[in-house]
Amino acid sequence: MWLRERSPFVIASALLGALILLFLILPVADSIFTSAGGLYEALMSEGVRRSITTSFYAAFITTLIALILGVPLAFILSRYEFPGKRLIDSVIDIPILIPHNAAGIALLMLLGPRSPMGSLFSGVGISFTDTLFGVVAAMLFVSSPFMIRSAEEAFKSIDPSLEKVARSLGASSFQTFAHILLPLSLRGILTGCLLTWARAVSEFGAVVILAYNPKTAPVYLYDVFVSEGLKSSAPINGLLIILALAVFVGLKFLAAKPTKPVY
Repeated sequence: MWLRERSPFVIASALLGALILLFLILPVADSIFTSAGGLYEALMSEGVRRSITTSFYAAFITTLIALILGVPLAFILSRYEFPGKRLIDSVIDIPILIPHNAAGIALLMLLGPRSPMGSLFSGVGISFTDTLFGVVAAMLFVSSPFMIRSAEEAFKSIDPSLEKVARSLGASSFQTFAHILLPLSLRGILTGCLLTWARAVSEFGAVVILAYNPKTAPVYLYDVFVSEGLKSSAPINGLLIILALAVFVGLKFLAAKPTKPVY
């Protein structure tokens, strides 16, 4: 219907929107088509495959942890008022606001081998510097806000009267959450999982400082670019973009499927 409106404002809005879309699409398309000839060779590289596996696996673990820890917090924030809520609400957004290399340094100061907390974890055999634990910790720090915010908005969209009806019929708090709130908010939570995974798998700044090894795909790509230049890194870049887009589209398709609540 908007196509029928020929007002200057509508036309200008469409043109401005087209400009930002081109800016978003062209670099990605150019990277894929320019490097098409070297994609197979990049895929056959053991270092590339190992880094991709590390990134995808660490991002999956990160998403799982964010889901388990973030959804309960999102539920509390969406349903209850308590002292310090505004402070907590602000803290959640900090990882989005600060530079991610600064986040990496902050995590290194907190979890490094010479810090009190790092020493505590070392006592039980867990190290965060140059280990998969460190990769997951860095990914979790920068990506968990997306899970919390998506789940929080999903819970807020549910009519509180549904909870009251369930409780009046004898359902416990957990039963109400599991059979009413969770099914109705599932799409929002799945969207949070999608955004969390996508943000985690693309993280570079915090990961490279806290856990340079095992190399994730962004860190490996940076190493190749610095040591061998654009020509060698371009096919790897194109391959990573294709794989990330394929997984992202697939997960988004699954998240878009209609879900039915179980009562």
